Amino acid sequence: MPNTSAFILFHTDACHLCEQAQALISALNIDFVLQDICDDEQLAQRYGVRIPVLLRQADGAELGWPFDNEQLQQFTGA
Repeated sequence: MPNTSAFILFHTDACHLCEQAQALISALNIDFVLQDICDDEQLAQRYGVRIPVLLRQADGAELGWPFDNEQLQQFTGA
């Protein structure tokens, strides 16, 4: 099934920063999907030391951690 979400949050299990990012995104009711970087070697190499990272699929722009509500709203248009 193709991914129709506007945003992807790159994360991995047991990442407390990823959990914080997910909570901020969810609080703003932003439609996103989680992508565990451990499921893909290329993603692990690209994002391994940078997660959590929110990817805007429309243009490939990325918002890297740390980010706050204001930055998240500007990035997502929420």
